[in-house]
Amino acid sequence: MGRLFGTDGVRGVANSELTCEMAMNIGRAAAMVLTDGTHPHPTFLIGKDTRRSSDMLEHALAAGLCSVGANVVKLGVIPTPAVAYLIGKYKADAGIMISASHNPCEFNGIKIFSGDGYKLPDALEEQIEAIVLDHVQPYPCPVREGVGSVSVRENAHRDYMDHIKSTVPHPLHGLRIALDCANGAAATTAAELFRELGAECHLLFDQPDGVNINETCGSTHMEALKEYVREHGLDAGIAFDGDADRCLAVDEKGELVDGDFVMAICAADLKSRGKLEKNAVVGTVMSNLGFIRFCEENGMRFVATKVGDRYVLEEMRQESYNFGGEQSGHVIFLDYGTTGDGQLTAAQLLSILSRRQAHLSSLATLMARFPQVLVNVPVSAEGKLRFYTDPEVKKATQQVQEELGKSGRILVRPSGTEPLLRVMVEGQELSQIQAMADRVAEVIRERLA
Repeated sequence: MGRLFGTDGVRGVANSELTCEMAMNIGRAAAMVLTDGTHPHPTFLIGKDTRRSSDMLEHALAAGLCSVGANVVKLGVIPTPAVAYLIGKYKADAGIMISASHNPCEFNGIKIFSGDGYKLPDALEEQIEAIVLDHVQPYPCPVREGVGSVSVRENAHRDYMDHIKSTVPHPLHGLRIALDCANGAAATTAAELFRELGAECHLLFDQPDGVNINETCGSTHMEALKEYVREHGLDAGIAFDGDADRCLAVDEKGELVDGDFVMAICAADLKSRGKLEKNAVVGTVMSNLGFIRFCEENGMRFVATKVGDRYVLEEMRQESYNFGGEQSGHVIFLDYGTTGDGQLTAAQLLSILSRRQAHLSSLATLMARFPQVLVNVPVSAEGKLRFYTDPEVKKATQQVQEELGKSGRILVRPSGTEPLLRVMVEGQELSQIQAMADRVAEVIRERLA
Protein backbone atom coordinates (compact mmCIF):
# COMPACT_ATOMS: atom_id res chain seq x y z
CA MET A 1 0.00 0.00 0.00
CA GLY A 2 0.97 3.65 -0.03
CA ARG A 3 2.91 5.79 2.39
CA LEU A 4 -0.16 7.25 4.10
CA PHE A 5 -2.99 4.96 3.07
CA GLY A 6 -3.33 1.33 4.08
CA THR A 7 -6.05 -1.09 3.06
CA ASP A 8 -8.66 1.01 4.88
CA GLY A 9 -7.60 4.64 4.79
CA VAL A 10 -5.00 6.47 6.86
CA ARG A 11 -4.44 4.98 10.29
CA GLY A 12 -2.16 5.70 13.26
CA VAL A 13 -1.93 6.70 16.92
CA ALA A 14 -3.86 9.96 17.17
CA ASN A 15 -1.86 13.10 17.95
CA SER A 16 1.39 11.14 17.59
CA GLU A 17 1.41 9.44 14.18
CA LEU A 18 -1.87 10.88 12.92
CA THR A 19 -1.42 14.53 13.84
CA CYS A 20 -3.66 17.56 13.43
CA GLU A 21 -1.27 18.98 10.84
CA MET A 22 -1.45 15.77 8.83
CA ALA A 23 -5.23 15.67 9.04
CA MET A 24 -5.47 19.30 7.93
CA ASN A 25 -3.21 18.66 4.95
CA ILE A 26 -5.09 15.49 4.00
CA GLY A 27 -8.26 17.57 3.97
CA ARG A 28 -6.62 20.17 1.74
CA ALA A 29 -5.24 17.58 -0.65
CA ALA A 30 -8.48 15.60 -0.78
CA ALA A 31 -10.40 18.70 -1.84
CA MET A 32 -7.83 19.39 -4.56
CA VAL A 33 -7.89 15.85 -5.92
CA LEU A 34 -11.59 15.01 -5.64
CA THR A 35 -13.10 18.17 -7.09
CA ASP A 36 -12.89 19.36 -10.68
CA GLY A 37 -12.78 23.07 -9.96
CA THR A 38 -16.02 23.83 -11.81
CA HIS A 39 -17.61 25.31 -8.70
CA PRO A 40 -15.78 27.25 -5.99
CA HIS A 41 -17.20 25.50 -2.91
CA PRO A 42 -17.36 21.70 -3.17
CA THR A 43 -19.18 20.01 -0.28
CA PHE A 44 -17.55 17.42 1.98
CA LEU A 45 -19.46 15.43 4.59
CA ILE A 46 -17.56 14.50 7.77
CA GLY A 47 -18.62 11.72 10.15
CA LYS A 48 -16.77 10.35 13.16
CA ASP A 49 -16.76 7.56 15.72
CA THR A 50 -16.72 7.96 19.51
CA ARG A 51 -12.95 8.20 20.17
CA ARG A 52 -11.80 11.18 22.20
CA SER A 53 -9.44 12.15 19.37
CA SER A 54 -12.18 12.20 16.74
CA ASP A 55 -13.27 15.72 17.71
CA MET A 56 -9.73 16.98 17.37
CA LEU A 57 -9.24 15.41 13.94
CA GLU A 58 -12.67 16.55 12.78
CA HIS A 59 -11.76 20.16 13.46
CA ALA A 60 -8.38 19.78 11.77
CA LEU A 61 -9.92 18.22 8.67
CA ALA A 62 -12.63 20.87 8.54
CA ALA A 63 -10.01 23.61 8.82
CA GLY A 64 -7.99 22.11 5.99
CA LEU A 65 -11.02 21.73 3.75
CA CYS A 66 -12.31 25.24 4.41
CA SER A 67 -8.86 26.72 3.86
CA VAL A 68 -8.90 25.60 0.21
CA GLY A 69 -12.50 26.65 -0.37
CA ALA A 70 -14.52 23.51 0.41
CA ASN A 71 -17.68 23.59 2.49
CA VAL A 72 -18.01 21.08 5.33
CA VAL A 73 -21.19 19.42 6.54
CA LYS A 74 -20.70 17.75 9.94
CA LEU A 75 -22.75 14.60 10.52
CA GLY A 76 -21.57 13.98 14.08
CA VAL A 77 -21.00 10.49 15.50
CA ILE A 78 -22.37 8.15 12.86
CA PRO A 79 -21.46 4.79 11.26
CA THR A 80 -19.03 4.75 8.36
CA PRO A 81 -21.58 3.34 5.85
CA ALA A 82 -23.92 6.20 6.72
CA VAL A 83 -21.35 8.67 5.41
CA ALA A 84 -21.01 6.67 2.19
CA TYR A 85 -24.80 6.56 1.69
CA LEU A 86 -25.49 10.18 2.59
CA ILE A 87 -23.00 11.53 0.03
CA GLY A 88 -25.48 10.61 -2.68
CA LYS A 89 -28.60 11.57 -0.76
CA TYR A 90 -27.22 15.01 0.08
CA LYS A 91 -25.57 15.44 -3.34
CA ALA A 92 -22.18 16.09 -1.73
CA ASP A 93 -18.90 15.94 -3.62
CA ALA A 94 -17.15 13.61 -1.17
CA GLY A 95 -17.22 12.29 2.38
CA ILE A 96 -14.72 11.60 5.15
CA MET A 97 -15.09 9.23 8.10
CA ILE A 98 -12.85 9.63 11.14
CA SER A 99 -12.39 6.18 12.66
CA ALA A 100 -9.88 3.42 13.30
CA SER A 101 -12.60 0.80 13.04
CA HIS A 102 -11.89 -2.13 15.41
CA ASN A 103 -8.58 -0.73 16.76
CA PRO A 104 -8.12 0.49 20.38
CA CYS A 105 -9.04 4.07 21.28
CA GLU A 106 -5.53 5.51 20.98
CA PHE A 107 -5.62 4.82 17.25
CA ASN A 108 -7.67 6.81 14.79
CA GLY A 109 -8.03 6.97 11.05
CA ILE A 110 -9.32 8.86 8.03
CA LYS A 111 -11.42 7.10 5.41
CA ILE A 112 -12.29 9.07 2.29
CA PHE A 113 -15.20 8.46 -0.08
CA SER A 114 -15.59 10.03 -3.50
CA GLY A 115 -18.78 11.58 -4.83
CA ASP A 116 -20.22 8.20 -5.84
CA GLY A 117 -19.99 6.89 -2.27
CA TYR A 118 -17.12 4.49 -2.91
CA LYS A 119 -13.74 4.38 -1.19
CA LEU A 120 -10.93 5.90 -3.21
CA PRO A 121 -8.99 3.78 -5.70
CA ASP A 122 -5.22 3.52 -5.28
CA ALA A 123 -4.54 6.13 -7.98
CA LEU A 124 -6.43 8.89 -6.17
CA GLU A 125 -4.90 7.98 -2.81
CA GLU A 126 -1.47 8.25 -4.43
CA GLN A 127 -2.31 11.73 -5.73
CA ILE A 128 -3.29 12.83 -2.23
CA GLU A 129 -0.08 11.33 -0.82
CA ALA A 130 2.01 13.15 -3.43
CA ILE A 131 0.51 16.51 -2.44
CA VAL A 132 0.78 15.91 1.34
CA LEU A 133 4.19 14.22 1.44
CA ASP A 134 6.03 15.38 -1.69
CA HIS A 135 4.50 18.86 -2.02
CA VAL A 136 4.05 18.40 -5.78
CA GLN A 137 1.38 21.08 -5.81
CA PRO A 138 0.91 24.10 -3.53
CA TYR A 139 -2.26 24.39 -1.50
CA PRO A 140 -4.54 27.18 -2.77
CA CYS A 141 -5.22 29.97 -0.28
CA PRO A 142 -8.49 31.70 -1.15
CA VAL A 143 -9.58 34.76 0.82
CA ARG A 144 -12.83 36.60 1.55
CA GLU A 145 -15.77 34.69 0.03
CA GLY A 146 -13.37 32.06 -1.26
CA VAL A 147 -12.99 30.46 2.20
CA GLY A 148 -15.28 27.50 2.90
CA SER A 149 -17.93 27.23 5.60
CA VAL A 150 -19.00 24.63 8.17
CA SER A 151 -22.57 23.50 8.89
CA VAL A 152 -24.24 20.68 10.81
CA ARG A 153 -26.79 18.21 9.42
CA GLU A 154 -29.17 17.41 12.25
CA ASN A 155 -31.22 14.63 10.61
CA ALA A 156 -28.37 12.50 9.24
CA HIS A 157 -29.05 9.52 11.52
CA ARG A 158 -32.74 9.49 10.61
CA ASP A 159 -32.01 9.53 6.88
CA TYR A 160 -29.55 6.65 7.22
CA MET A 161 -31.87 4.53 9.37
CA ASP A 162 -34.76 5.07 6.95
CA HIS A 163 -32.54 3.79 4.16
CA ILE A 164 -31.66 0.61 6.08
CA LYS A 165 -35.33 0.00 6.90
CA SER A 166 -36.26 0.31 3.22
CA THR A 167 -34.01 -2.66 2.35
CA VAL A 168 -35.55 -5.14 4.80
CA PRO A 169 -38.01 -7.49 3.04
CA HIS A 170 -39.55 -8.94 6.22
CA PRO A 171 -40.03 -7.34 9.66
CA LEU A 172 -38.31 -8.68 12.76
CA HIS A 173 -41.44 -9.08 14.89
CA GLY A 174 -41.01 -11.69 17.60
CA LEU A 175 -37.21 -11.75 17.55
CA ARG A 176 -35.39 -11.14 20.81
CA ILE A 177 -31.85 -9.97 20.13
CA ALA A 178 -28.80 -8.50 21.86
CA LEU A 179 -26.84 -5.70 20.21
CA ASP A 180 -23.19 -5.12 21.17
CA CYS A 181 -22.47 -1.59 19.97
CA ALA A 182 -18.73 -1.73 20.83
CA ASN A 183 -19.13 1.64 22.59
CA GLY A 184 -18.83 3.03 19.10
CA ALA A 185 -20.85 4.60 16.33
CA ALA A 186 -23.61 1.96 16.40
CA ALA A 187 -24.61 3.31 19.82
CA THR A 188 -26.21 6.26 18.00
CA THR A 189 -28.46 4.20 15.71
CA ALA A 190 -28.73 0.46 16.47
CA ALA A 191 -31.31 0.45 19.27
CA GLU A 192 -33.75 2.74 17.47
CA LEU A 193 -33.24 1.04 14.11
CA PHE A 194 -33.82 -2.54 15.22
CA ARG A 195 -36.70 -1.66 17.52
CA GLU A 196 -38.40 0.12 14.63
CA LEU A 197 -37.86 -3.04 12.56
CA GLY A 198 -39.82 -4.93 15.19
CA ALA A 199 -37.23 -6.69 17.34
CA GLU A 200 -37.00 -6.74 21.11
CA CYS A 201 -33.52 -5.33 21.73
CA HIS A 202 -31.10 -5.78 24.61
CA LEU A 203 -28.25 -3.26 24.45
CA LEU A 204 -24.66 -4.00 25.45
CA PHE A 205 -21.68 -1.62 25.39
CA ASP A 206 -23.76 1.32 24.21
CA GLN A 207 -22.31 3.94 26.59
CA PRO A 208 -19.22 5.41 24.88
CA ASP A 209 -17.02 7.67 26.98
CA GLY A 210 -14.30 8.49 24.44
CA VAL A 211 -11.85 5.80 25.51
CA ASN A 212 -13.86 2.58 25.88
CA ILE A 213 -14.50 1.97 22.17
CA ASN A 214 -13.78 -1.71 21.30
CA GLU A 215 -12.55 -2.30 24.87
CA THR A 216 -13.29 -6.01 25.51
CA CYS A 217 -16.41 -5.63 23.39
CA GLY A 218 -17.60 -5.50 19.82
CA SER A 219 -16.86 -7.83 16.93
CA THR A 220 -13.27 -8.51 18.07
CA HIS A 221 -14.31 -9.52 21.62
CA MET A 222 -17.39 -11.72 21.44
CA GLU A 223 -17.26 -13.39 24.88
CA ALA A 224 -19.65 -11.05 26.72
CA LEU A 225 -22.23 -11.19 23.93
CA LYS A 226 -22.11 -15.00 23.78
CA GLU A 227 -22.69 -15.26 27.53
CA TYR A 228 -25.49 -12.69 27.51
CA VAL A 229 -27.42 -14.42 24.71
CA ARG A 230 -27.18 -17.78 26.51
CA GLU A 231 -28.15 -16.41 29.92
CA HIS A 232 -31.17 -14.49 28.62
CA GLY A 233 -32.43 -17.10 26.16
CA LEU A 234 -32.33 -14.74 23.18
CA ASP A 235 -32.72 -15.64 19.52
CA ALA A 236 -29.47 -14.04 18.40
CA GLY A 237 -26.76 -11.54 19.20
CA ILE A 238 -25.11 -9.02 16.89
CA ALA A 239 -21.72 -7.41 17.52
CA PHE A 240 -20.56 -4.35 15.61
CA ASP A 241 -17.09 -2.82 15.47
CA GLY A 242 -16.20 0.76 16.35
CA ASP A 243 -17.53 2.36 13.17
CA ALA A 244 -20.24 -0.26 12.49
CA ASP A 245 -19.11 -1.18 8.99
CA ARG A 246 -18.92 -4.83 10.02
CA CYS A 247 -20.82 -7.23 12.23
CA LEU A 248 -20.58 -10.76 13.55
CA ALA A 249 -23.42 -12.81 14.99
CA VAL A 250 -24.09 -15.23 17.84
CA ASP A 251 -26.76 -17.92 17.59
CA GLU A 252 -29.31 -18.80 20.29
CA LYS A 253 -26.82 -21.22 21.84
CA GLY A 254 -24.17 -18.53 22.19
CA GLU A 255 -22.05 -19.91 19.36
CA LEU A 256 -20.19 -17.60 16.97
CA VAL A 257 -21.62 -17.10 13.49
CA ASP A 258 -18.73 -15.39 11.68
CA GLY A 259 -18.70 -13.51 8.39
CA ASP A 260 -18.37 -16.65 6.28
CA PHE A 261 -21.48 -18.17 7.86
CA VAL A 262 -23.38 -14.89 7.56
CA MET A 263 -22.43 -14.72 3.88
CA ALA A 264 -23.42 -18.35 3.30
CA ILE A 265 -26.89 -17.79 4.80
CA CYS A 266 -27.44 -14.54 2.90
CA ALA A 267 -26.02 -15.83 -0.40
CA ALA A 268 -28.23 -18.93 -0.30
CA ASP A 269 -31.25 -16.75 0.39
CA LEU A 270 -30.42 -14.33 -2.43
CA LYS A 271 -29.94 -17.22 -4.84
CA SER A 272 -33.23 -18.84 -3.83
CA ARG A 273 -35.03 -15.58 -4.63
CA GLY A 274 -33.20 -15.05 -7.94
CA LYS A 275 -31.38 -11.98 -6.62
CA LEU A 276 -27.76 -13.20 -6.66
CA GLU A 277 -26.17 -11.67 -9.75
CA LYS A 278 -24.37 -14.24 -11.95
CA ASN A 279 -24.83 -16.71 -9.05
CA ALA A 280 -21.45 -15.50 -7.78
CA VAL A 281 -20.08 -14.54 -4.38
CA VAL A 282 -16.92 -12.46 -3.92
CA GLY A 283 -14.72 -13.28 -0.93
CA THR A 284 -11.02 -13.07 -0.10
CA VAL A 285 -8.07 -15.40 0.20
CA MET A 286 -8.90 -15.57 3.92
CA SER A 287 -12.38 -17.00 3.33
CA ASN A 288 -12.73 -20.39 4.98
CA LEU A 289 -12.32 -23.44 2.77
CA GLY A 290 -15.67 -24.61 4.07
CA PHE A 291 -17.32 -21.51 2.63
CA ILE A 292 -15.62 -21.99 -0.71
CA ARG A 293 -16.84 -25.57 -0.87
CA PHE A 294 -20.32 -24.49 0.19
CA CYS A 295 -20.46 -22.15 -2.80
CA GLU A 296 -19.23 -24.85 -5.19
CA GLU A 297 -21.73 -27.42 -3.88
CA ASN A 298 -24.68 -25.03 -4.16
CA GLY A 299 -24.23 -23.77 -7.69
CA MET A 300 -22.48 -20.53 -6.79
CA ARG A 301 -19.15 -19.38 -8.14
CA PHE A 302 -16.67 -18.20 -5.51
CA VAL A 303 -14.37 -15.35 -6.57
CA ALA A 304 -11.35 -14.59 -4.34
CA THR A 305 -9.59 -11.25 -3.94
CA LYS A 306 -6.87 -9.83 -1.73
CA VAL A 307 -7.83 -9.16 1.90
CA GLY A 308 -9.70 -5.91 2.32
CA ASP A 309 -13.28 -4.96 1.58
CA ARG A 310 -12.05 -2.40 -0.94
CA TYR A 311 -10.68 -5.22 -3.11
CA VAL A 312 -13.89 -7.20 -2.74
CA LEU A 313 -15.82 -4.14 -3.83
CA GLU A 314 -13.53 -3.43 -6.79
CA GLU A 315 -14.08 -6.96 -8.09
CA MET A 316 -17.83 -6.68 -7.58
CA ARG A 317 -18.05 -3.43 -9.51
CA GLN A 318 -15.76 -4.59 -12.29
CA GLU A 319 -17.65 -7.83 -12.93
CA SER A 320 -21.17 -6.65 -11.97
CA TYR A 321 -21.55 -8.93 -8.95
CA ASN A 322 -23.86 -7.75 -6.19
CA PHE A 323 -22.81 -9.70 -3.10
CA GLY A 324 -19.50 -10.26 -1.32
CA GLY A 325 -17.56 -9.77 1.86
CA GLU A 326 -15.03 -10.98 4.38
CA GLN A 327 -14.84 -13.47 7.22
CA SER A 328 -14.30 -10.49 9.56
CA GLY A 329 -17.87 -9.36 8.97
CA HIS A 330 -17.48 -6.76 6.22
CA VAL A 331 -20.39 -7.77 4.00
CA ILE A 332 -21.40 -5.78 0.93
CA PHE A 333 -24.91 -5.80 -0.51
CA LEU A 334 -24.18 -3.72 -3.59
CA ASP A 335 -27.87 -3.34 -4.40
CA TYR A 336 -28.24 -1.34 -1.19
CA GLY A 337 -24.89 0.23 -0.36
CA THR A 338 -21.42 1.10 -1.58
CA THR A 339 -19.42 -0.29 1.33
CA GLY A 340 -19.58 -2.85 4.12
CA ASP A 341 -22.42 -2.07 6.51
CA GLY A 342 -22.83 -3.93 9.80
CA GLN A 343 -26.36 -2.77 10.51
CA LEU A 344 -27.54 -3.43 6.96
CA THR A 345 -26.03 -6.92 7.13
CA ALA A 346 -27.59 -7.64 10.52
CA ALA A 347 -30.97 -6.46 9.27
CA GLN A 348 -30.80 -8.77 6.24
CA LEU A 349 -29.67 -11.75 8.33
CA LEU A 350 -32.32 -11.25 11.00
CA SER A 351 -34.99 -10.76 8.35
CA ILE A 352 -34.15 -14.20 6.94
CA LEU A 353 -34.36 -15.63 10.46
CA SER A 354 -37.76 -14.06 11.02
CA ARG A 355 -39.18 -14.99 7.63
CA ARG A 356 -38.17 -18.62 7.94
CA GLN A 357 -39.10 -18.90 11.61
CA ALA A 358 -35.84 -20.81 12.08
CA HIS A 359 -33.10 -20.89 14.68
CA LEU A 360 -29.85 -19.22 13.62
CA SER A 361 -27.95 -22.36 14.65
CA SER A 362 -30.06 -24.34 12.19
CA LEU A 363 -29.43 -21.92 9.31
CA ALA A 364 -25.69 -22.03 10.01
CA THR A 365 -25.57 -25.81 9.44
CA LEU A 366 -25.65 -25.26 5.68
CA MET A 367 -21.88 -24.73 5.83
CA ALA A 368 -19.20 -26.87 7.49
CA ARG A 369 -16.27 -24.79 8.70
CA PHE A 370 -12.71 -26.05 8.31
CA PRO A 371 -10.63 -25.58 11.47
CA GLN A 372 -8.65 -22.39 11.02
CA VAL A 373 -5.86 -20.88 13.11
CA LEU A 374 -4.73 -17.26 12.86
CA VAL A 375 -1.56 -16.09 14.60
CA ASN A 376 -0.67 -12.38 14.58
CA VAL A 377 3.07 -11.75 14.79
CA PRO A 378 4.32 -8.21 15.62
CA VAL A 379 7.13 -7.18 13.26
CA SER A 380 9.23 -4.10 12.66
CA ALA A 381 8.53 -1.78 9.73
CA GLU A 382 11.66 -3.12 8.03
CA GLY A 383 10.61 -6.67 8.80
CA LYS A 384 7.24 -6.09 7.19
CA LEU A 385 9.05 -5.16 3.98
CA ARG A 386 11.63 -7.98 4.21
CA PHE A 387 8.82 -10.51 4.52
CA TYR A 388 8.46 -10.62 0.74
CA THR A 389 12.05 -11.74 0.16
CA ASP A 390 13.14 -13.53 3.31
CA PRO A 391 14.20 -17.07 2.30
CA GLU A 392 13.69 -18.70 5.71
CA VAL A 393 10.12 -17.48 6.07
CA LYS A 394 9.38 -18.60 2.53
CA LYS A 395 10.92 -22.02 3.22
CA ALA A 396 8.92 -22.53 6.43
CA THR A 397 5.69 -21.58 4.65
CA GLN A 398 6.35 -23.94 1.76
CA GLN A 399 7.11 -26.82 4.13
CA VAL A 400 3.76 -26.41 5.86
CA GLN A 401 1.86 -26.30 2.56
CA GLU A 402 3.58 -29.50 1.43
CA GLU A 403 2.60 -31.21 4.69
CA LEU A 404 -1.01 -30.10 4.31
CA GLY A 405 -1.32 -31.12 0.68
CA LYS A 406 -4.84 -30.75 -0.71
CA SER A 407 -6.45 -31.07 2.73
CA GLY A 408 -5.55 -27.55 3.85
CA ARG A 409 -3.59 -24.39 3.16
CA ILE A 410 -1.37 -21.73 4.71
CA LEU A 411 -1.47 -18.02 4.02
CA VAL A 412 1.02 -15.50 5.42
CA ARG A 413 0.34 -11.84 4.74
CA PRO A 414 1.12 -8.41 6.18
CA SER A 415 -1.70 -6.52 7.88
CA GLY A 416 -2.80 -3.46 5.97
CA THR A 417 -3.62 -1.53 9.14
CA GLU A 418 -1.27 -2.77 11.90
CA PRO A 419 2.48 -3.62 12.32
CA LEU A 420 1.76 -7.35 12.06
CA LEU A 421 2.21 -10.39 9.88
CA ARG A 422 -0.79 -12.70 9.95
CA VAL A 423 -0.23 -16.47 9.71
CA MET A 424 -3.38 -18.37 8.78
CA VAL A 425 -3.46 -22.17 8.54
CA GLU A 426 -6.49 -24.30 7.64
CA GLY A 427 -6.77 -28.05 7.81
CA GLN A 428 -8.67 -30.98 9.26
CA GLU A 429 -6.96 -31.31 12.67
CA LEU A 430 -6.89 -28.27 14.96
CA SER A 431 -3.87 -29.37 17.00
CA GLN A 432 -1.87 -30.02 13.85
CA ILE A 433 -2.58 -26.68 12.22
CA GLN A 434 -1.98 -24.80 15.48
CA ALA A 435 1.49 -26.37 15.71
CA MET A 436 2.15 -25.46 12.07
CA ALA A 437 1.06 -21.85 12.54
CA ASP A 438 3.18 -21.50 15.69
CA ARG A 439 6.18 -22.95 13.87
CA VAL A 440 5.98 -20.41 11.04
CA ALA A 441 5.25 -17.59 13.49
CA GLU A 442 8.44 -18.41 15.41
CA VAL A 443 10.51 -18.18 12.23
CA ILE A 444 8.94 -14.78 11.51
CA ARG A 445 9.78 -13.55 15.04
CA GLU A 446 13.39 -14.65 14.65
CA ARG A 447 13.81 -13.10 11.22
CA LEU A 448 11.57 -10.04 11.07
CA ALA A 449 10.73 -8.74 14.56
